[in-house]
Amino acid sequence: MKTYQRATMQLKIIFCSGHTDLFLLRLSFSRSTDYGTTYEKLNDKVGFKTVLSYLYVSPINKRKIMLLSDPEIESSVLISSDEGANYQKFRLNFYILSLLFHPRHEDWILAYSHDQKLYSSLDFGRKWQLVHENVTPNRFYWSVIGLDKESDLIHMEARTTDGYVQYITCRIHDCTELNRNQPFPGYIDSNSLVVQDDYVFLQDMHIISTDENQVFAAVQEWNQNDTYNLYTSDPRGIYFTLALENVKTSRGVEGNIMIDLYEVAGIKGILIANRKLDNQVKTYITYNKGRDWRLLQAPATDLMGNDIYCILPFCSLHLHLQASENPYTSGSISSKESAPGIIVATGNIGSELSFNDVGMFISADSGNNWRQIFEEEYSVWFLDKGGALVAVKQASVPIRHIWISFDEGKQWSKYSFTLTPLFVDGVLVEPGTENQIMTFFGHFSHRSEWQLVKVDYKSIFGRGCTEGDYQTWQLHNQGDPCVMGEKQIYMKRRPGNRCMLGKDYSRILSSEPCICTAADFECDYGFERRSDGKCFPAFWFNPTTASRSCSLGQNFFNSTGYRKVVSNNCTAGVKELYTARKQQCPSRAPQGLHLVTSDGKLTAAQGSNVTFLVFLEEDAHPAHVASTLYFGDGIAVSYSNLSLMEEGIKHIYKSAGIYRVSAVAENSLGAETSVLHLHITCPVEHVHLSVPFVAIKNKEVNLTAVVWPNRSRTITYFWWFGNNTEPLITLDGSISHIFTTEGMNTVTVQISAGNVILQDTKAVAVHEFFKSLLLSFSPNLDEYNPDIPEWRQDVSRVIKAALVQEGTGVSEFPEERLLVAVFPGVPTAAELFLLPQKNMTEGRKKIESDLEQISEILISALNQNLVEFELKPGVRVIVYITQLTLAPLVDSSPRHSSSAMLMLLSVVFVGLAVFLIYKFKSSCLAFHTTTIASDSCITEL
Repeated sequence: MKTYQRATMQLKIIFCSGHTDLFLLRLSFSRSTDYGTTYEKLNDKVGFKTVLSYLYVSPINKRKIMLLSDPEIESSVLISSDEGANYQKFRLNFYILSLLFHPRHEDWILAYSHDQKLYSSLDFGRKWQLVHENVTPNRFYWSVIGLDKESDLIHMEARTTDGYVQYITCRIHDCTELNRNQPFPGYIDSNSLVVQDDYVFLQDMHIISTDENQVFAAVQEWNQNDTYNLYTSDPRGIYFTLALENVKTSRGVEGNIMIDLYEVAGIKGILIANRKLDNQVKTYITYNKGRDWRLLQAPATDLMGNDIYCILPFCSLHLHLQASENPYTSGSISSKESAPGIIVATGNIGSELSFNDVGMFISADSGNNWRQIFEEEYSVWFLDKGGALVAVKQASVPIRHIWISFDEGKQWSKYSFTLTPLFVDGVLVEPGTENQIMTFFGHFSHRSEWQLVKVDYKSIFGRGCTEGDYQTWQLHNQGDPCVMGEKQIYMKRRPGNRCMLGKDYSRILSSEPCICTAADFECDYGFERRSDGKCFPAFWFNPTTASRSCSLGQNFFNSTGYRKVVSNNCTAGVKELYTARKQQCPSRAPQGLHLVTSDGKLTAAQGSNVTFLVFLEEDAHPAHVASTLYFGDGIAVSYSNLSLMEEGIKHIYKSAGIYRVSAVAENSLGAETSVLHLHITCPVEHVHLSVPFVAIKNKEVNLTAVVWPNRSRTITYFWWFGNNTEPLITLDGSISHIFTTEGMNTVTVQISAGNVILQDTKAVAVHEFFKSLLLSFSPNLDEYNPDIPEWRQDVSRVIKAALVQEGTGVSEFPEERLLVAVFPGVPTAAELFLLPQKNMTEGRKKIESDLEQISEILISALNQNLVEFELKPGVRVIVYITQLTLAPLVDSSPRHSSSAMLMLLSVVFVGLAVFLIYKFKSSCLAFHTTTIASDSCITEL
């Protein structure tokens, strides 16, 4: 059974190949069992209010049909097990975008939802379970039969929470995180996973074919925009050689890239491609899977019998190879396996491919010779394995006629298939063996309803074919009967005979291998063909590297520079001359050692399991290789055989830091080393920027960012000064800086550790000189000191207010010229800064004299215990003078400075481990403390 869907309107028709007279039609919702002659309405069986959107048929059991409802109305599936006669409805909690049926189990289905989740069902859609989230669209596959051990295995490409893409496999019954596998370590490119036949691809290339154990791949090089290079692989799909450069591409349905390459159905080795050179697109054909290409010879005469003067290589036939955007038309080129040698295509004659003056052309001998059959574009279908060709004009106006040919397109008869001209939107042909019925669908006008026109051609053939109705035809390449190393003779119906082929019709009459010639061999991997036809090593290839493909004591095949074209069946001849020669493997040391983590990351959390993978490159496995893995923290493991490490080696790092991890593989002939640097991280919780409250202009000061917990060597520091737009970046938490501008200067530091970024900002008062006093307090203050920045800021403000209160003698001194900094730690201490006025109009000596006079007044008040404040009711704190310091223009004295004292005290700042919520109100300080429990990540500051 096959499903059809028109892209612009809600019309679906399906054929049941098991029952060739069964149709399903969705206009309202009807079913036909006689090729659309009569219909039975099924609206009451699916629900009159149900709006359907898609229809699927089990590829294994054609009796099982699944209908999807329109998700804008409701999300549900309707399931039939009797070819659509009856349905059961099951509601869903997700919207299905696409389905993928298992190749063997008829009830196993994968469903992809609108929110990129993958679901599975084991009972043909009745119940569903979530398999995985964040799956890439169209990048999920069932197990590969014959290769995967478990038939319920799923291959998929999924995105991680941090935005990376991984290739994951798991079993349908249990796809939990613990049971998921990564066949390849690390991350992959988005939309790169392809599982096809015997291959799994994780590369940025378009896989065209994997038939006969060979991969055809199109790769866009750095200098290409609308062209690709075509590569073919060896039988293992590992080593690729260039088959054709600059193959043209176009945008297909929904923007997909379409390679202009066509593989002729039923005959191996014949490909047709459009190639762009010097801004001209031309059509080429190959008969040996891309080894040799040539232009298409144009027809000798036109439709009227007039001679066509088209001389190679200046003029040739060019074909359109794009896939049809309308699934109900035949496309611009078509051939059928059941009709050997016949190719029908749209194209033009000239120096290059054109969309002007196009016509329809046919070849009855697999592309050697061509004839024109129409002057305009037509859709052409094959009936009864090529016994009849049916053509419908691709027109924007309604049509009434079709054309039929029984002699491979030499003569065409015109027939009327409808009384009223019809806008033909598509033609449906049953994909079975006896396909003599076609159904045209369209509309009489743009406002009319859908119309179905059934055409039965059985009466045209009249009888079954007998022995006299057949003739032999031999495949050839410009007269050479050896194609892909063999001579093949086909049995074909004689053109013009209107007989019907039987189901047991065999098209190949005989096949005989040919003697091998140079044309049966292409250049091997790493070799390029020169103008004389010989293969020489490419500039980047060293032929001696082939010796890496074997181990000591074994043999390897040393390439001659040639390899037989894959699937070529020639024998003897020059085969021995071009075939790789067996040689003994040389003794060698290990080469190509790799050390990676299982997830491809160079970072891991402290205390987590890190899995290391150690391996040699493929085809680089000498015998007797021992290995040692050094984790970088003083621990190492050794293995007598490298293969024992294939499953990976787990290790737990107990401390944060950057570790040099190295792997060594060695034997008696030498050693190979691979190194990676692993960042073991621990979550950063706080950063504190420690700066002097006051700094001298044009004098170097130290700035320190204190991080908790301490993670040395794993943090990047970004420093901003003032209005700078670009930061200073360091790996050290301490730097020196010179402030050149007086006034308040801001300093901001950001720390980056893993995916965590924290920030702290401080202000520094910069002056040419200032005076300062060291202060101490009555011991009762220490009892209420929680040692957090917010408490120190509030106490600083209270101290400043106490200094300028009545009775101290400096009540007239501006508060903005006083700065109080309370130091971290206990006993509580502080520093009082006396700053010069901003706009100094008097001489320096006068200003220094004023500061000296103010400091003496304050010292007198402090010595008399005149400066005090109330911490809380009943608790009064007295402020004392401890030491007088002077900050000159240039401070070269050996005694400590107030800035150095502050920095020293800041380094021992441990209040980040304490979380304090406190409230200061009406000159009373009240506070509560809460201690955070330490964990394994806490490091001493």
